[in-house]
Amino acid sequence: MRDILFFTSPIGLGHATRDYAVARRLKGPAVGFVTGSGAARLFERYGLDVRDAYHPPNFAVQDGSLKRPLRWLWRYYRYYKDCKRIARKIIAEERPRVIVSDEDFAALVVGQEMGIPTVLITDILETDFTRGLAAILERRMNRSMQDMISRCDAVILPEDGAGQGNISRVGPIVRETGQTRSQLRAKFGFTGQTVLISAGGTDAGRFLIERAVRDVARLGLDAVVVSGPAMEAEYDSARCMGFVSDMHEVICAADVVISLAGKSTIDEARVYGTPGIFIPIRNHFEQEDNAREMGFSPDDVYRLESLVPQKLSQGREPAASDGAAAAAGIISGVLAQKTNN
Repeated sequence: MRDILFFTSPIGLGHATRDYAVARRLKGPAVGFVTGSGAARLFERYGLDVRDAYHPPNFAVQDGSLKRPLRWLWRYYRYYKDCKRIARKIIAEERPRVIVSDEDFAALVVGQEMGIPTVLITDILETDFTRGLAAILERRMNRSMQDMISRCDAVILPEDGAGQGNISRVGPIVRETGQTRSQLRAKFGFTGQTVLISAGGTDAGRFLIERAVRDVARLGLDAVVVSGPAMEAEYDSARCMGFVSDMHEVICAADVVISLAGKSTIDEARVYGTPGIFIPIRNHFEQEDNAREMGFSPDDVYRLESLVPQKLSQGREPAASDGAAAAAGIISGVLAQKTNN
């Protein structure tokens, strides 16, 4: 019997990085992971017990915009049904005491149907991808999501603010570096002013990489590209690092980060004090919301030559965060309650 089984959304890498940060703070319980794609590769690199079981649909992104959201939503619904079947089989085999779902709603439903305590880690409480007739289907899915959330033993949001009911806001959940920024710069060979250009865990950020590499080269700065597990990238004017497991260390070492507006990348930049430019995929409601909070919009991709110098002059302002420890404490409390019962 497994104590805690994480079901981690494999769409991007942000879910996996924060689950790793939380799992490191869980002392004692037997922990395993279920995910897929680049997230599974990340856990494997960390030497963790992981099942590479999920194969999510890709976003159709063209020139920085999400295309055909209804088609993606339908493919996601079919993927969700497949994940329920996979999760049910794995849960029956592993018999976990507690299920932690990081936006894997299929495992959440299965766990609740089987009477297993469930904890949800999420950035969102509802989606908003579609308009018109397609929104009817999405509203139905959102009602189901709200029902799942209400039945969770605990819901963890990695943001600041007060909690209510079973929802706890714990602040940013990020990985620890274990080294100073000077040590990390030496480790990565960063000597001049360094701009990190990141695409995240999918191939949706190719448009941003290509634009950013060109503009950073015009500024005469050192460009470092982390293209992630889903694509290859080679540029004469940039150093390409490919898929980096400890992306948070590269963020800490850089002078500016240019990235898609994923929640985990934003949080790691905030905590380590690295000024960031976060360009959302247009029509991707979650990324546009994240970017708006940081003062950016999709059109800022055309302003990088002016934004980068502004960020370089801004200075660093690290922010304290103990979100990973707080999340681990909540999960441990659910496990203790299950054990005592």
